Amino acid sequence: MNTKIITLCCFILGWSTCKAQQELRPEDAVKYTLDNNFGIKVANKNVEVSENNTSIYNSGYLPTVTGSAGATYSLDNNESEFSSGDVTNLNGAESDRYNASIDVSYTLFDGLGRKYNYKSLKEQYQLSELQARETIENTIIELFTIYYNVAQLTENATTFKQTLDISKDRLVRSEYQFEYGQNTKLEVLNAEVDINNDSINLINTKQQLNNTKRDLNLVMGNVLNEDFQVKTEISFLLDVNKEDLFEKAKSRNVALMQADKAIRISELDIKLGKSSYLPTLGLIGSYGWSKSNNNAASFVSVSTNTGLSAGLNLSWNIFDGGSTLTTVKNAKIALESQEIQKEEILLSLERDFNNAWDDYQNKLTIFRVQENNIITAQNNFDRSQEKFKIGQVNSIEFRQAQLNLLNAELSRNQAKYQAKLSELQLLQLSGELLNIAY
Repeated sequence: MNTKIITLCCFILGWSTCKAQQELRPEDAVKYTLDNNFGIKVANKNVEVSENNTSIYNSGYLPTVTGSAGATYSLDNNESEFSSGDVTNLNGAESDRYNASIDVSYTLFDGLGRKYNYKSLKEQYQLSELQARETIENTIIELFTIYYNVAQLTENATTFKQTLDISKDRLVRSEYQFEYGQNTKLEVLNAEVDINNDSINLINTKQQLNNTKRDLNLVMGNVLNEDFQVKTEISFLLDVNKEDLFEKAKSRNVALMQADKAIRISELDIKLGKSSYLPTLGLIGSYGWSKSNNNAASFVSVSTNTGLSAGLNLSWNIFDGGSTLTTVKNAKIALESQEIQKEEILLSLERDFNNAWDDYQNKLTIFRVQENNIITAQNNFDRSQEKFKIGQVNSIEFRQAQLNLLNAELSRNQAKYQAKLSELQLLQLSGELLNIAY
């Protein structure tokens, strides 16, 4: 009865893997993420806003043109007394006035303020691009953390399936041996217990695998509607030179590049603040039309004016109570703070890079050791299996050899993907994460 139940469970577990699955390659996963990840989409929108801010329409270099028009109607009662003593009363006197004009103003010189402001907007646009790049790099690391977790669980599931198949063969052999009186019922019961444990491990791993696939699909923007499998073959950049990589880190690390941009913006803020010390010269021009229909009390009944006017405005804020001086001082302090932060980032980068390099080398070494351990565990298991078949090894010793091989394979899988993730984190620190072929 137990054998039938176990066989049914294994059939249900294996049915889903028999369906055709599309293969998700690393480069495809990166493409899906760059196109559909919601965090990256928001970062790109922020870049678009910064790009709009660098437009000529936001620079202050273009003139302003204003059109205006108006109409006024009056109904008055008027009493006028002349020098001769005559008095004139006018009730219900109507009058109306109309006007229209086009006014143009242009700043010829503003102390170079708009020049430095425009440069600052360009620097802020480049800073937003670096911030978007940082978001992309972090998302790519998140993507591959989940991707390689899926790969590891896939290999673990395969390993547990192989272990379960071996345990099933052992159960069949134990039942035959029990029927012919070559062993006791205890051997059969032990084999059934081991099959149950192996089945539970396989079921749990498959559940973790399905959950992790959903996490991976979410990072990619839920673009895959069907089940998929990932590649489990990986390669390492074994020819990477530490010194060359660190030199790239000092010039291409995204956090360090953002610090440089922040310093540049602070320098421009100082110049922008100093521009308030200088005068402002502006050009104004206007073309207008007006018409007045006056009441009978006026000497002129109808008046129409059309004209063009132009002029220059000069303003110089000789003393503003010290506001500009305070602004410039604060901008200089902000610049000093940015330079201090850059020094801290540089020191942290050197520490993080050395830690990441050592971690990468250690994980590579552990992976190689685990691969050699697989060979030893496999040889030990093969020999134990042959001796078990001829009765020279009991079921407990055989199970121990089986578990040793299982643990060696699981450890090898973990070491492989940890080493690859460590490599990607090292490349992120060096600013090369987005320049490699996945």
